[in-house]
Amino acid sequence: MTRLSTHDAIIIGAGPAGTSVALTLARRGWTVAIVEKSAFPRRKVCGEYISASNLTLLDQLEIGEAWRANAGPEIRRVGFFSGEACAEAPMPPAKDGPCEKKDGFGRALGRDILDGLLLQAARSAGVEIFQPCRAVAIDRDGEMQMVRIQAGNETTMLRAPVIVAAHGSWEPGPLPSQLGKTNRPSDLLGFKAHFTGSSLAPDLMPLLVFPGGYGGMVSADHGRLSISCCIRRDMLARLRKQPGPNQQSHLSAADAVCRHLMESCRGVRDALESAHADGAWLAAGPIRPGIRSCYERDIFRVGNAAGESHPIIAEGISMALQSGWLLASELACAPDGGAGREAAGRRYEAAWKGLFSTRVYAAAALAGIALRPGSATLMAAIVRNFPQTLTLGAQLSGKTKPVPGFV
Repeated sequence: MTRLSTHDAIIIGAGPAGTSVALTLARRGWTVAIVEKSAFPRRKVCGEYISASNLTLLDQLEIGEAWRANAGPEIRRVGFFSGEACAEAPMPPAKDGPCEKKDGFGRALGRDILDGLLLQAARSAGVEIFQPCRAVAIDRDGEMQMVRIQAGNETTMLRAPVIVAAHGSWEPGPLPSQLGKTNRPSDLLGFKAHFTGSSLAPDLMPLLVFPGGYGGMVSADHGRLSISCCIRRDMLARLRKQPGPNQQSHLSAADAVCRHLMESCRGVRDALESAHADGAWLAAGPIRPGIRSCYERDIFRVGNAAGESHPIIAEGISMALQSGWLLASELACAPDGGAGREAAGRRYEAAWKGLFSTRVYAAAALAGIALRPGSATLMAAIVRNFPQTLTLGAQLSGKTKPVPGFV
């Protein structure tokens, strides 16, 4: 027998975007369900840094103190590692908000911890959690939408007038909000690993620029160094053809990426010289940067499903949390009925673009420069002579911009 469950809203995806929506709506009296395909805790391909401008929002979501207790050190300097070049400049502190004096600088927390904190808060707020479950279809039934979810051989039907797509952009699937995959030589594939015993200065977050890609490093929780990067598909294919250890014919993707980083950036070599891997490298992608529709036929999008910046600016979690809060704020005060939801969707889309479009375009411009052949040398020269460009870049990426409603 198929189970039927009715809610005010169904959230597909339990990352920071989805749980931000769920928590905000549940605390305003909505009945909410979250559908998450993965069991927690889980590691994700993610830079894991959260700008200080989000901390008042984390307090509003009631995980602020837990975040502070677990996150890594304050990041007070932004850096640049490329070839032999290593440069740094001050990280601009958050401003114009309540967190300015208490939490002026961002910190990093592993997604294996952050996502669990957010999901537990959602459960405590009364959100019904379906996990691990996969949403396999959405059908309309008058004013309601029907979501069919599966866990093994068991099928459940969820119904609600509001569906929120918070599943990211990397995985294809049958839902209208999911993107298909096509393989192109220029695709950027994401990689991520944790290390312990790194010598990277704990308050420094450097940008890594290397042939065919870019990345970043940051000191996260419990002494872990988080290193993440994107690399072009065609560059990765060439790197994998190099002889590997014991003369095997091809390197694994993870070994190829790690070797490339070490050979291309002296700062990475120095930081990892005495470090040890904490778990395997993770891979995902291709990434799909750009601005997408935030609302279509009562399906609302948050996080990367709504729009995605190049991760070169390390603002993915910030955009996820803030987009979820923006949407929930509009939905919570919208009149009942399709017209009210549509108006809320249009207001949300305008608010999303107003808050995020500048950083999406700035990230695209910076990534385009970093990926251009030979540009690393020019970038290194500029940063070496004008290190304040690193501080300016952090400001343009949105790291000091307060979340609307918390000023």
